[in-house]
Amino acid sequence: MRDKLVARSDDGTPLYLQLARNLRDHIDSGGISPGNALPSERDLSEMAGISRVTVRKAIEQLIEEGVLFRKQGSGTFVARRIEAPASVLSSFTHDARSRGEDPGVIWMMKNYAQPTEEEAAALALSLSARVARLGRVRLSGGEPLAIEHAVVPADCLPDLSTIGDSLYEAMGRSGFHPTSGTQRVRASLATPTEAGLLSVRHNSEVLRIERLTRIPGGRAVEFTRSVYRGDRYDFVTELKEIDG
Repeated sequence: MRDKLVARSDDGTPLYLQLARNLRDHIDSGGISPGNALPSERDLSEMAGISRVTVRKAIEQLIEEGVLFRKQGSGTFVARRIEAPASVLSSFTHDARSRGEDPGVIWMMKNYAQPTEEEAAALALSLSARVARLGRVRLSGGEPLAIEHAVVPADCLPDLSTIGDSLYEAMGRSGFHPTSGTQRVRASLATPTEAGLLSVRHNSEVLRIERLTRIPGGRAVEFTRSVYRGDRYDFVTELKEIDG
């Protein structure tokens, strides 16, 4: 690893960018696997033969690119790029567990209210209906990856205290587990508030997802708007050949 990190003074590129490039190449070639820790700044400084200040700038560059991420009190780690199937209805909790990571949640809002006109139209409800309004930051392995704002008809969630990590599991216990739906994904930039909640820089790339799910019979039971970190997520759709 030492030989691969050494920066050249005659390259013309700033040393921290050379180190960032060399680290990126080393990671891409499998030198450090996703989820594993990066060597300490001191060790990298000795291996590359440059100052710790330069090493720190290189690490900050790779964090900004989404190649690395920090865990408070634990160190700097190689980020895992997450491929989420865009054509399969699945929950954040299920996806995290399938990757061997522990899902978590930070609740921002959990109450009953009346729907807005847009929410009532999406869920085919009257404006006087009662809905559960849920706002939360979704964690995987302790890292914030998404912000979700969900609206669900109140009869599908009669007891908000039963909601744990998984909204769909709570809905399923009441007999309203979604089985189909539609979602729209668009690229955007994080607002200052979103950046703070997701631990990314202001104006970092994010994916905005609007999802409407249904139960058998066609009733709409969930209207959710989410913001996913663009540096960690790829939504992948399988393409099939069609005639003609």
